[in-house]
Amino acid sequence: EVQLVESGGGLVQPGGSLRLSCAASGFTFSSYRMSWVRQAPGKGREWVSAINSGGWTYYADSVQGRFTISRDNAKNTLYLQLNSLKTEDTAMYYCAKGRYSNEYVRGPGALDAWGQGTLVTVSS
Repeated sequence: EVQLVESGGGLVQPGGSLRLSCAASGFTFSSYRMSWVRQAPGKGREWVSAINSGGWTYYADSVQGRFTISRDNAKNTLYLQLNSLKTEDTAMYYCAKGRYSNEYVRGPGALDAWGQGTLVTVSS
């Protein structure tokens, strides 16, 4: 059974930083593309970033230059470093497993499993 467990969310002031983690189990983590997707209160889901099994990374325009996605295949863990946070970054952040190893698209691609999310609140 695929399991994705996010952690690291919290309350942070504008301009601050957080690092989100996603612990994966139940599949060969290193072989799959992984994504982060967020949902702000009252809005639809927004794709944030993805990393292919080969290491290629992709970002939405709204986070380019501020967020960094990475993976540690030895630890079966996906990360998202959030810097220069803005109030509009407030959202539930979800880790999602891709259906394929690599997709060379600047977008979510095909996703087939989701975590429960971790809440990031940016407020002064």
